[in-house]
Amino acid sequence: MAFIDAHRRRFGVEPICAVLTEHGVGIASSTYYAAKKRAPSARALRDAQLRPVIARAHKASYGACGAAKVWNHLNRVEGVGVARCTVERLMAQIGLAGTRRGKKPCTATPAAGDVPEDLVNRDFGADAPNRLWLADLAWVRTRSGWVYMAFVIDACSRRVLGWQASRSLRTDLALDALDMAIAARRRCGHSIDKAVHHSDGLNLANMCPSATASASTTTTSSPRSAPKAIHMTVMRMVGSSGWV
Repeated sequence: MAFIDAHRRRFGVEPICAVLTEHGVGIASSTYYAAKKRAPSARALRDAQLRPVIARAHKASYGACGAAKVWNHLNRVEGVGVARCTVERLMAQIGLAGTRRGKKPCTATPAAGDVPEDLVNRDFGADAPNRLWLADLAWVRTRSGWVYMAFVIDACSRRVLGWQASRSLRTDLALDALDMAIAARRRCGHSIDKAVHHSDGLNLANMCPSATASASTTTTSSPRSAPKAIHMTVMRMVGSSGWV
């Protein structure tokens, strides 16, 4: 019926029915006209009443609830008796769906090849600013997808010196955050000759493979702008979900 409605103005009802019959879909033109004149069924009328109710309940949950929770809300809270399969069918017709948790992005991949030694030796205290910088990668799930963030903080003042956010886990994410931290310190006239940049080796290998490779010399942390006085230290870890 929907196919005939979409093409009847161009080809006509009878030619379309004849072609459909030749291809094994037997339908007479009289059947089509009878169906168009037939009054809506009880199910169609009921569906027309439920669609705005389901859409309102789904909108009230900020689009987070799926068919099961919408069905439970209608029956227990609003007192609307409706089958769960009906809610699922109508939500699919309207194009509504609940928020899915999904899987976390995989970022804990060991670095390939040799990595620099841990210059901090598990001591994350600093007696003065610009002595120890800590870097890590974080990711946050949003309505539009995952957002990846790279941070560089000062271990003494706990100030965020550099940060970058991206919709993808691109290679330059860690380097951009480190460049931002170096530029911020230079603008303030601070000396960073004795700074040590410390990062989790697993996250760094994913964020910036080029930085990991260049850091094997333990003389530079950012191939683009870091002075040679800044030493890179990467700690070998099994995994990390926050600051080390």
